[in-house]
Amino acid sequence: MVMLAKWLLEHDPDARVLVVTDRDELDKQIEGVMKNAGVIGEKSPSPRVTKRAEFVAKLGDTLPRLICALIHKFDPADLKGEPPPIHGRFYVFVDECHRTQGGNMNTQMKRWLAHAIFIGFTETPLLRKDKQMTRDVFGTYIHTYKFHEAVTDDVILDLKYEARDVPQRISSRAAIDSWFEQKTKGLNNFQKALIRSRWATIEELMSAQERKQRIIASVIEDFSLKPRLNNDRGTAILVAASIYDACHYFRVFQNTNFGQHCGIITSFEPNHNAISREPANSNERYKFDTYTQHVLGEGQTTKAYEDEAKRRFIEEPANMKLLIVVSKLLTGFDAPSCTYIYLDNELHDHNLFQAICRTNRLDGADKDYGYIVDFKELFGDVQEAIAIYSSDELDTDEGNGGDNNVKIKNWLEEGKKRLNEALEAVRYHCEPVAPPLEVEQYLHYFCGDAANPNALKETEQLRITFYKAVATLVRAFADIAQHLDEEGYSDAEAAKLQEGVEFYSEIRSAIKKHSGEELDIKPYEADMRHLLNTYVQADPAADLGNLDSLPLTELIVETGIHDAIARKLNEKGKLSRNAIAEAIINNVRKTIIRGQLTDPRFYSEMSKLLNELIQQNRADAVAYEAFLKRAEDLVKTIIRKGSGSHPALLDGNSGAIVLFNNLADVPATVFQCPTDEAERAKLALELDRAMRESAPAGWKGDPNREIQVLNVLYPILARDREATQAVFDIIKNQPGY
Repeated sequence: MVMLAKWLLEHDPDARVLVVTDRDELDKQIEGVMKNAGVIGEKSPSPRVTKRAEFVAKLGDTLPRLICALIHKFDPADLKGEPPPIHGRFYVFVDECHRTQGGNMNTQMKRWLAHAIFIGFTETPLLRKDKQMTRDVFGTYIHTYKFHEAVTDDVILDLKYEARDVPQRISSRAAIDSWFEQKTKGLNNFQKALIRSRWATIEELMSAQERKQRIIASVIEDFSLKPRLNNDRGTAILVAASIYDACHYFRVFQNTNFGQHCGIITSFEPNHNAISREPANSNERYKFDTYTQHVLGEGQTTKAYEDEAKRRFIEEPANMKLLIVVSKLLTGFDAPSCTYIYLDNELHDHNLFQAICRTNRLDGADKDYGYIVDFKELFGDVQEAIAIYSSDELDTDEGNGGDNNVKIKNWLEEGKKRLNEALEAVRYHCEPVAPPLEVEQYLHYFCGDAANPNALKETEQLRITFYKAVATLVRAFADIAQHLDEEGYSDAEAAKLQEGVEFYSEIRSAIKKHSGEELDIKPYEADMRHLLNTYVQADPAADLGNLDSLPLTELIVETGIHDAIARKLNEKGKLSRNAIAEAIINNVRKTIIRGQLTDPRFYSEMSKLLNELIQQNRADAVAYEAFLKRAEDLVKTIIRKGSGSHPALLDGNSGAIVLFNNLADVPATVFQCPTDEAERAKLALELDRAMRESAPAGWKGDPNREIQVLNVLYPILARDREATQAVFDIIKNQPGY
């Protein structure tokens, strides 16, 4: 739609485009996409029209050429009056054309814009034969793109369905009957029947508090166990049956530690005047009290609360993890982080399909499905909804007789298939590893020869591909780990499978430590930590406090090299002395490379010492111990920056010390570095003082402010541009300026 609008406005000088939708939220999204696609400039006036009088006026003006408005701007009150004047050749794009655009407002729209070209866009055309269908209102299909085609093209994700039964039983039917008997005395049978009918409706729709508590416990458990939900990358929507139910859920959630991460979005608007007429214990009073006492802040409007809740849900999934809704946000609301939808409301047809598709937006490699968790036994409806929007019913020809050709995946069968594919992929990546296929051989294949300074870079792609393959394998195994017997695995086969997954996980961990990449955490890593602890690891490591998160080089300083090896490199005692030595070399080299720009001279000296360390003999136990001792000394020197001596007047000034160390090596055309150490120290202090007194705040990364810094340094360095730039580069990489 957006690209078509852009093309029309560029190629037809008389073209004007009107985009019509039915919700403010979607209208805002369309404006954002138009800006991102360059249809309008980033700082151009908004194309959105919010007032009917303004809308009518703009239809008759020559500008703007792009207008975005809600369908409600077409006043349906007078369907026979004179239409307003229209200027230009209008192309009308009706978004969500299966919804409210089909009534009198649609009729009025076509009256006002009788000569326009209308094109409708919808994800879910109405297809029920017993109701007016979308094609009856908007005409035949121009083009269709079906659900399963979008999944195949990796435009959206497939969906996984899980039914969870939360049975309810009445503990004493006799007590309820007795209550009815007492309360309905004096009523006739018809009146009694009405009350019983109302009770049946409430009993069906209103969830008992115990049931809600079980559902809430189930949701909270998911946020501690399920991939994405358990690492602050994924979010979820809980669909309640009514506003009362949504408020009830929200209050019960507030009694848990999870409550701070929950929001509520409904159509309810607290009205102080209306509530004064409601009895104390009514549903309306309960909803009012929920919003005024538990939801809204002091002086906060419902709109302000909802806008902030939606923003945090989209942009800060770690802070707003769950939104409780009834009908709002179930169509046209896009939040890629949304991974799960919990259904505690009976949705059907296009409403159901729209709702479950909130979860299938792409959001990184660790999101592989959208998940539907159903507490209302809607499997048949879910299956039918997906089948309809994947069927021949959507063909551009007559399209009758669609066979509902796509079904919800059997998650166990699909899980087994994914597990087998993932295991095969990992084995394929490991095929070139040389016998005897011990840890050392894997390290050599995926990390190369430690004596080669380019080895890690040359093998980097191999490692990344392997890490991702193992991550996929662990997730696939975790998905069905508790159901292997149901998929026909014997106890021996299940144990062997787990052993294989565990082995590759250990290899991955060893490679990351060996290559010094343990801190390169990708989105799927948090998933793996939890999944390994929950499903795979038989002997989780004891809590090591903050040491567990330290890089190997820092751990050597904290605990000594032998403890660091035991904790970080060789927990299971399977590595040879040579493999351990190469891992230490790789980690030291990583540390040197990371620090190179902060103090070139110092790290150049450390690089020379590392090269000498690489050449050192470590063939026997005595030589190996000597190697470890020298490696430990080198690491401590690097971490503590204990390089040589400097004049006493520089003590405690790390920035000036770095400048002192590097001034002699600065390239220059005019500038001459003082040969006397005291004079060089004074120059370093002058540069340091100039930076602290004259450098503007937030200068790093700001081109204009960086020029100001260069101008500060320029006269101190004899107005030598080359020397100024070199010193500037050193200073820019110092954390203290």
